Amino acid sequence: MRSETRAVPADDSAPGDGLVKAGGVLFVIGAVATLVTVAPLFLGTDPFPTVAYTVSMLMGVGFLVAAAGVMRSIAAQRRQARTGADPSAQAR
Repeated sequence: MRSETRAVPADDSAPGDGLVKAGGVLFVIGAVATLVTVAPLFLGTDPFPTVAYTVSMLMGVGFLVAAAGVMRSIAAQRRQARTGADPSAQAR
């Protein structure tokens, strides 16, 4: 039995790539907001309004979105491997 592997072109995106990119952007925005909101504690200035702390929560949201993208990518790779490894599964 011969196993075939398919090369994915560099410009082709896999399932979940968009979620990982969006999660990375949200994470970076949240990380910058966290640094900005913590800065007044060290500088001795007035703290920022509650909205700034809410934007800091994007760090966790971004992490979860990126993790969902990774899980989606893993599921797609498992489906592809299962289909490629079992020729009878392709007839379904």
